[in-house]
Amino acid sequence: MDGFQRRRELKKKEILKTSLDLFMNFGVQKVSIAEIAEKANVSQVTIYNYFDSKDNLVHETIIYYIDEAWEEGQKVIDSDMHFPEKIKQLIFNKKQAAENIHEDFYLYFMKEYANGISYIEDFYQKKSLPKLLELFNEGKETGYVDPEISNEAILFYIHMIREYMQKEEVYSKILPYTEDITKLLFYGIAGKITDNYDDE
Repeated sequence: MDGFQRRRELKKKEILKTSLDLFMNFGVQKVSIAEIAEKANVSQVTIYNYFDSKDNLVHETIIYYIDEAWEEGQKVIDSDMHFPEKIKQLIFNKKQAAENIHEDFYLYFMKEYANGISYIEDFYQKKSLPKLLELFNEGKETGYVDPEISNEAILFYIHMIREYMQKEEVYSKILPYTEDITKLLFYGIAGKITDNYDDE
């Protein structure tokens, strides 16, 4: 990548970072291209040159948000933390995201998710699912997840949740329950897993 292309990519990333910050705090509808340009220290023309329209900027910002959240989640999964601590951290990250995201931006995000946008679908199939299975396999190996539960059953369960959440009448109301749903995914109805490693 030459110097011009590098500068272009850095400027584009700054616009996306600024857009995400504003959308997270104020929603999409209340934030104008002019406000984004001012905060990102670029011209409105530059934003339109890079993204063509506000709708496309929102789309690209959602992808940027997914990538940033994935990077944080992957660090947790790949860390040396014990399995229960990884789960707690992942739930905490979900809780923080749910508390910090503006409902309007969340609804834009979920509409793209529900519409089966190719990037989100590819991300789900090629990154998210394999990493989750890796995490559950770690839980089985360390005694925190029942080894008799098949990966096929886990996948079926995750797919059921995903398909249900893609319905507008569901995702429009689900934001306040993000933490609870994440806890159900990892802990089940029985409750939290025991920190067995404390006795090791």
